[in-house]
Amino acid sequence: MPSAAERTRTLVQSTCSAVLLIPGADATRPEQLTPEARAVGPDGEIFLLFPADAPPVRAATHAQDDELPVVLELTDVAPVSVPHRIRGRAWVSGWLTCLPGVAEPGRMMLRLEVSEASVDDLWGAGEVQPEEFAAASPDPLHAHETELLQHLHAAHGEQVRELSGLLGERSAALVPTRDVAPLALDRFGLRIRFSAGPHHCFDARFDFPEPVRDVSELRREMHRLFEAARS
Repeated sequence: MPSAAERTRTLVQSTCSAVLLIPGADATRPEQLTPEARAVGPDGEIFLLFPADAPPVRAATHAQDDELPVVLELTDVAPVSVPHRIRGRAWVSGWLTCLPGVAEPGRMMLRLEVSEASVDDLWGAGEVQPEEFAAASPDPLHAHETELLQHLHAAHGEQVRELSGLLGERSAALVPTRDVAPLALDRFGLRIRFSAGPHHCFDARFDFPEPVRDVSELRREMHRLFEAARS
């Protein structure tokens, strides 16, 4: 199971939506608080790119003692259509400062020094300390997950449905199931959502014998899963 720190780091470095929550900026439109790009530095700091006239830039520029307390909120939505598409959220709290001269003209790079973080997702809820966040690595499949899940759903839907045969006695609960869709994919395995409507869903995980390190190892494990379901 991935740690809370790894899951948080994965969300920060993924393409999931993010918004910067700033005290006193409640009336600001969400798109004005959404960074154009984000990255994690070697010491666990988060770099956020904004237009130079964006509210977060103005707030950080005029902050007392050059430090502005903020929360980076991330929302992870399943890349395929399933009931209850929000897979998880993470919150990273810290202090925001400007880094003049780092970004291209018309843009400003902001630095978020992490003080604490938390995540609530398909694995559960967890707290993350700054040193844990700095030491964690994102899941090795995070850059490819969206494309891989969409491909599984579009091109291998029947094979994904056949995985229900690996659930044993639990498969009896799936008799009324109408829809089967791949929900999440990480180095530890594949999660499938079975649903018979918006109010009756069932998730099942299919774990790999060993965590995969890249897409080529993932392909091998997916073939193994599909072969096991067929036999």
